[in-house]
Amino acid sequence: MPTEETLVLVKPDGVARGLTGEILARIERKGYSLVDLRLVEPSRERLAKHYAEHEGKPFYEPLLEFMMSGPSVAIRLTGDRVIEGFRSLAGTTDPTSAAPGTIRGDLGRDWGLKVQQNLVHGSDSQESAARELSIWF
Repeated sequence: MPTEETLVLVKPDGVARGLTGEILARIERKGYSLVDLRLVEPSRERLAKHYAEHEGKPFYEPLLEFMMSGPSVAIRLTGDRVIEGFRSLAGTTDPTSAAPGTIRGDLGRDWGLKVQQNLVHGSDSQESAARELSIWF
């Protein structure tokens, strides 16, 4: 299987809690290569493109508000099966039920807010990765 690229975002909660280095270390220990890395204050327009599939859903506005609440770190990763591998490393979307040993399982929790703050985003397919990378890089 050829080497893939994917987008990973360290979301504002991860940046604010000082977890970017820990998250990057876990990615590097897994053996993936960092191709590009940017600290970004995302605009509403960028986030609307990124989350277009969720427009109109009840969590859409709170999600955009959360993602605009502080900087995110955008990461272009490469590696064999990196999309599947990073999503496994991240853990399930809900940090309360994410397995120990995953980023969300070890470092995340439910804060009782309107939208899930779960530290990271990772593209879910090659198509999503290509689309998302074009938005952030």
